[in-house]
Order: sequence, then C-alpha cells, then structure tokens
Amino acid sequence: MDTTAARRSILARIRAAQGRDATPAAHEREAVAEYLARHPQGPRPTLPDDLVARFVEQAQKMSTTVDQVEGLAAAPAAVQRYLASHGLPLRAIAWQTLASLDWSAENLAVEFRKPENDDLVGITGCFCATAETGSLALLSGPDTWASAGLLPETHIAIVPASRIVAGHEDAFALIRAERGELPRAINFVSGPSRTGDIEQTIILGAHGPYRVHAIVVHGA
Repeated sequence: MDTTAARRSILARIRAAQGRDATPAAHEREAVAEYLARHPQGPRPTLPDDLVARFVEQAQKMSTTVDQVEGLAAAPAAVQRYLASHGLPLRAIAWQTLASLDWSAENLAVEFRKPENDDLVGITGCFCATAETGSLALLSGPDTWASAGLLPETHIAIVPASRIVAGHEDAFALIRAERGELPRAINFVSGPSRTGDIEQTIILGAHGPYRVHAIVVHGA
C-alpha cells in the first residue's frame, strides 16, 4: 500500500494548525538545507582509504557473508553459487529494479514482487552501504519494497562498490542530495536480525532474516 498521499495529508493538517501553508515554501526548504550544512558533526573515526575493504571487514563482523564480483552481469551467478552452497531453493523474490539481469541463465526462478509468508529468499539492491559499520542502507519505494529484505529468511543484497560511503552521515547526505525528500522508510541492515533477550545469548534470525549475504559489485 502506498501511504505517501496519506502522509502528506497528515502533515498538511499539522501545518494548517500552525498557520502555515500545506506544503513547505522555498524559503523553508532553504532554511533546513542551510541548517544541515552548517550543523557541526560529532567526532568520527578515521577510516582507511579502501572503503570497500573496510565494509567487507565490518560486515563480516556482523555475521554478513560477502562475495565480490566484477560487473553487475555477474551478480546472478553469485546468487546461484550462494544458494546452492547452502542448500537453499533456487527461487526468490526481488526488487523490480533488478528485473533486467539474466536470472534464468543461472536456473534461478526470480519473481519481482513483494514477498509473501512462504518466500524464503529475498534479493535487493541497496541505495548505498557504510564502511564504518558494514551496514546496508535500503530505501523504500514503489519498486524497492522494504519487506523484501525483512520478511524472507535469507536476504541477498547487491552492493555496487561505488556506493560504499564512509559513514551514516555520508549516507544521509547522499540521500538528501539525490532524492531531496526522505522516503517513507530507511532501513540500515547490519547483519542478520538478532536478539539477546534470553540469558543474554545472541540468537540470529529472531525478528527477520537468518542470513544476510552481500554481493559487492566492482565496476558498478
């Protein structure tokens, strides 16, 4: 369900109660942009020049497995290798943005739709990834459903190496620069879901995927 119109209606009513127009004026947007630009950032760690290597290192610490390939066309074969090596079905749902890849050549049955309860594998792209924490930044949209990386037991993310940024501050700056308005949902995925509620023992897959696998694509 697209709730964009409902959200705008709610915000318009809030603004009306404040005596303002339903939509922000240009000077309001400029004031927000100016505030963000001059707002000082907190202390940040020094990162190495090789952000890809740092991302891989940190992602693996968070129990994300990582593969690296050359070119986006190699992604379906990497997905097939991963699924076969774990004895998982060669069937998945995926973001609509990945429909142009040749999945059938690797004997993969991929449907481009939102996941249902019996879908075991979800394949997504990512808006960007952060080297500091090894996290994936997933933005919801008409063709990039948040549930694709949350509902299936196995989440496979295709990560362009060129979209790996230093930290979360850089990720949000990139979102504002390229999208303008924030989407309905931004999910930072840092490995499989987990909980330590029972005797402080970490259990993976408690509230989402048991597995997260990142395929870093160089040259993309």
